[in-house]
Amino acid sequence: MNDKIKHLIDVAAKRKKAELVLKNCRIIDVFSSEIIEGDLAIDSGKIIGIGDYCGLHEIDLNGKYLSPGLIDSHVHMESSMISPGQFARAVVPKGTTSVITDPHEIANVCGLEGIKFMIKSSEDLPLNVYYMLPSCVPATPFENSGAILEAGELKELIGNPMVLGLGEMMNYPGVIQGDSKIVDKLKLAQDNNKIIDGHSPDISGEELNAYIIGGIKTDHECSTVDEMQDRLRKGIYISIREGSAAKNLEALIGGITPENERRCLFCTDDRHPEDIIESGHIDNNIRTAIKKGIDPITAIKMATINVCECYGIKNLGAIAPGYDADLIVVDSLEDFNVLEVIKNGKFAAKDGEALFQVKKEDITKVSGTVNFKKIHEKDLKIKLTSNRANVMRLLPHSLLTEKVIREVEVDDKGYFKFNSDKDLLKLAVIERHNATGNIGFSLVENFNLKGGAIASTVSNDSHNILVIGDNDHDMHAAVEEIGKIQGGVVIVSKGKVLKKLELPIAGLMSDKPIEAVKEILEEMLKTAYDRLGVNRDLDPFMTLAFLALPVIPEIKVTDKGLFDVVNFKFIDISVND
Repeated sequence: MNDKIKHLIDVAAKRKKAELVLKNCRIIDVFSSEIIEGDLAIDSGKIIGIGDYCGLHEIDLNGKYLSPGLIDSHVHMESSMISPGQFARAVVPKGTTSVITDPHEIANVCGLEGIKFMIKSSEDLPLNVYYMLPSCVPATPFENSGAILEAGELKELIGNPMVLGLGEMMNYPGVIQGDSKIVDKLKLAQDNNKIIDGHSPDISGEELNAYIIGGIKTDHECSTVDEMQDRLRKGIYISIREGSAAKNLEALIGGITPENERRCLFCTDDRHPEDIIESGHIDNNIRTAIKKGIDPITAIKMATINVCECYGIKNLGAIAPGYDADLIVVDSLEDFNVLEVIKNGKFAAKDGEALFQVKKEDITKVSGTVNFKKIHEKDLKIKLTSNRANVMRLLPHSLLTEKVIREVEVDDKGYFKFNSDKDLLKLAVIERHNATGNIGFSLVENFNLKGGAIASTVSNDSHNILVIGDNDHDMHAAVEEIGKIQGGVVIVSKGKVLKKLELPIAGLMSDKPIEAVKEILEEMLKTAYDRLGVNRDLDPFMTLAFLALPVIPEIKVTDKGLFDVVNFKFIDISVND
């Protein structure tokens, strides 16, 4: 180690040549918010400094901009439907060189084995993958998941150097009420000097104070500027999300000021591979923010140094002596097109293409996870005691839903009756971990599907089987196909499987290359929109994945039934008063 330090000092003092010198750069200084013109020396994966350096290898950037590598402050890699290695191949060419991921999706299916799989699979990638241990497995006691992780289980991994802390604490009522098991998890993080991520939509006042005092330091669930400012005033870092289904950047960008911008970060949370490839990753957040009037250097700071300051990551997120040489070359600060990516001083991507390959993961311990009690078509019927029903109304580009009351039709036996003239679909959640036979139901408005059904094992956070459709026959056929392929997404019409994406890794991720997954998903999206007429203001698969998450208002459904998130209790579909 002493020899390495001396070597770097010698390079910095120009007694030795640097391994690489990037000439004629416009270097973005995130500390001073300046652009510095000059040459940048790199050696042993570290930034040596800006100066008149000579290198063993020199590249003239001809005035292009040099930025620190981008960091996603909160992401669930499983939501990309690809393995960690393929995820790296997707995001690194977009300029993302580090991510902070919460593997609570796979943990809800496979427990600690799922987290260990993710950590093992992300080793030796040209992408820093930091982990937040899932805090809510299951997310709430109102659903069945494949595992239960308490503080005792999490203790095994809390000391891992790649683990930064405790993942988003979605059970905010548990925190506010001082639930002993939740407090044990908070204490585990605090005792190990680890950060705790938050998830607190629609809470304020003394309740928010009680939530924060438990140790919460971040929140990515803000949907209004008022909500954002309320949390900023209380010392919370705000991660502004721009995912595939949830897009909050446009609504929140006006809340960023020179006084608070160092407390603001960018994240994607959940983003599908086709969106990453076509529109980008964190670079998309930056471009969108710039178009909405944010100063480019401010936007870059939100994607780099701000994240490192929030999470206590040292020697990353800036271009300065001793920092890791994670860099991106961009053409302009307005368009922010990523031309080249350097990771640890080595070129990792060029012109949108990864310059590396990844190993094939061993999925043995995280496959074969779909285990549900056989169902029949008659099991999908909904018995009603009224012709008025509580309905889940979907909102465009949002994870939030509205609870509305609608007139519905029933048959002579009191079962819900489909009406092609009404935009009301049936949604069923089928427990798929322990074959309990549990089925929860809801009626859904504004999905607009006609003539078929879509089923999926991607169903945040417990990942039971979700199936939505306008007839029981297609819904049943879709569920049967899910069982055959042991997890994935299936589209059925008139009893025939039109398209399917097999997800053998925990029923969440493919073991295929990202290009193959992207092609299948594009075909499925086209089928959903063109053949089944799904609402184009929704991403059908990502939207579907969040309809069983009982921690995001106003109304959701789990395998145990219809759930009122605002009042945190189960409710009947039928409205009798």
